[in-house]
Amino acid sequence: MLSPIRLFAFYLVAMVVMAPASPIAARQQPQQQSQQQLDVPAAPIPPAIFSAKKVFISNAGADSGLFPHPFSGSQERVYNQFYAAMQNWGRYDLVGDPNEADLVFEIRLSAPNGPTNPDKAKGASDPLPIARLEILDRKSHYVLWTVTESVSIAWFQKSHDRNLDDALSALLVSVQKLAKSAPASTSAAK
Repeated sequence: MLSPIRLFAFYLVAMVVMAPASPIAARQQPQQQSQQQLDVPAAPIPPAIFSAKKVFISNAGADSGLFPHPFSGSQERVYNQFYAAMQNWGRYDLVGDPNEADLVFEIRLSAPNGPTNPDKAKGASDPLPIARLEILDRKSHYVLWTVTESVSIAWFQKSHDRNLDDALSALLVSVQKLAKSAPASTSAAK
């Protein structure tokens, strides 16, 4: 029979030996994996995103149950705000006819599972509404890139509206970063 001191020492040694299999070591493993993912070279960005001069902005609409509550305005609000932001940016010439465009930016607001809360206190659906921008090649109609932003939860009308504005601003920032990064990514892929 082992004395209590020897038994404690045995458990202590066993714990030190087993430490690599402990939850602490398991938490370190995702960090190592994420570091490996950072070492993966970036995939090329379609050169059309950088080389395009003219863009047609397409209004893909909004799912029912999103306007006028929880968001104020009409279903055209997302399209109108995004269009104005693209005009202010000035990177692309916005055209009124898709046949004149190099790219089509299709903007939509969706409620992935439809309304589940009749009083709309938590938004129109669970999960949260999503602002989605698809960048398509006008000639081939292929989707070149997609950017999405969730609209954060809110309790009041003004907060819903501010969160929608923030999501649309984040979409524009993502497109701006994409357009700026395109030359380096495409030349690196060659």
